[in-house]
Amino acid sequence: MIDINESVMQFLLAFLVAGPLLGAVAALLPAPPGLKGKSPEQAVLRHGVTVTGAILVAAVVLALGFDHDQPSTMQATTDISWIPALDVRIHLGTDGISLPLLVLTALLTFLCALHSYFKPPAGPSPKAFVALLLVLESGTLATFAVLDLILFFLAFEMVLIPMYFLIARWGGEGRAEAAWRFILYTLLGSVVMLLGLLLIGITAGTFDMVALATDNGRSLTTSVQVIAVLAIGVGLAVKTPMWPLHSWLPDAHTAAPTVGSVLLAGVLLKMGTYGFVRILLPAAPDGFRTFAPYLAAFAVVGIIYGSLACLALARRGAKGDLKRLIAYSSVGHMGFVLLGIATMTPTGVNGALFANIAHGLITGLLFFLVGALKDRTGSTDLDTLAEQTGAALYGKAPRLGGLLAFGAVASLGLPGLAGFWGEMLALFGAFDPADGLSRPAFLTFMAIGAFGTLLTAAYLLIVVRRVCMGAAPQDAPKLTDVRPYEFAAWTPLVVLTVVAGLWPKALLGLTDPAVQQLLSGGTR
Repeated sequence: MIDINESVMQFLLAFLVAGPLLGAVAALLPAPPGLKGKSPEQAVLRHGVTVTGAILVAAVVLALGFDHDQPSTMQATTDISWIPALDVRIHLGTDGISLPLLVLTALLTFLCALHSYFKPPAGPSPKAFVALLLVLESGTLATFAVLDLILFFLAFEMVLIPMYFLIARWGGEGRAEAAWRFILYTLLGSVVMLLGLLLIGITAGTFDMVALATDNGRSLTTSVQVIAVLAIGVGLAVKTPMWPLHSWLPDAHTAAPTVGSVLLAGVLLKMGTYGFVRILLPAAPDGFRTFAPYLAAFAVVGIIYGSLACLALARRGAKGDLKRLIAYSSVGHMGFVLLGIATMTPTGVNGALFANIAHGLITGLLFFLVGALKDRTGSTDLDTLAEQTGAALYGKAPRLGGLLAFGAVASLGLPGLAGFWGEMLALFGAFDPADGLSRPAFLTFMAIGAFGTLLTAAYLLIVVRRVCMGAAPQDAPKLTDVRPYEFAAWTPLVVLTVVAGLWPKALLGLTDPAVQQLLSGGTR
């Protein structure tokens, strides 16, 4: 930790939210003659790297200046009246729950911009691509930084349009239908969520998330809490996505460009689970307790469903798409996050937050790797990779094969890597759920979830065996191994996956005090 003035911290957090928007406007303007380089297209892609790099530096400095001795206290806060008639305020702040998500978002967006600079996306103008990428980053960062329910909703919705266009204009086969399904599902969920947010804010007399957390539901009757949790929970569950509201996700991932898949899996899915922890758990605890067993049941069904879908896609002759398989794996992994939240215990919620970060790092890496594999072979079809082109990555591109195997074993929860701790803590939370929840039911959920980890290991090891192992056909095309820019983009994800796995306290030390206070009655 370094000693940074509070006003500087406030500026850094405000810059995280507003900086990408300013960068998006600048990306649409003509580049000055001295900055065009070889072409205007190269200049705007370089602009994207510069802006996202500056945002990442600001996020790292914010994390270094964060008071790690008081992670449960809101820091770098800005509180300005915006709509006095509704008591809506521009209220920003960060604590141990949101800080890791801010850094993760800044990191993944920078890596996507870096990847796009060296491997420009095929499609319309790069100007529009960079502008949309920066608007997407701004909306995601704002979601994790704002402390007002109305602002949260606006930020939550802000990411829909840029992601829609990234899929619809720069995506692959079936992109139009996938983009429409994505936006229709999330918009319909958001309409219901807005009604729940208004119900809480109007009934409690404030939209301030800190005040609502401190009140801990005392201003809301149980019936109001139940209705609010149901309404808000539907919108958050669609974005997570929770089974059976997940059907938009596989199509979106399959059609999206590589950077779209990385950001969709790495940070956008986290917005839903973050809302459960930041809004519903502290503001409507009685209502959440009513639905917690059902949330846990849907979560474990999602774990098993996602794993079985992946096993079906991984088998020989299924014509399974590797991007689609990783998308279904996300349904299972986010099931562990929801199970941890449903336990309403510090252990389970800490596990959910840890699993959020681990999933962002590992699945982001996997989508980068699959994008590189498609660039080299022209396909993400498992049968094509395993038999026709004979990927045999260990022999033809050993570094690429090694990274794919690393991503797979990290995703299946190998001890010593980031994926292990979140799932384990979520299961531990289900072993001893909060008071008022049925322990036999949660023990059953724990057993089903644990079985899901075995299925996860099965399909990921099948993928590694089919894509990485075996003898390559004599006439198989040669594959380029990891390029320098790919090495630069992927190394931070590999390193952080290892560091989080070997030193979980680095993350749990931030989240645990904040979670303890959130569950016990608010945040200062």
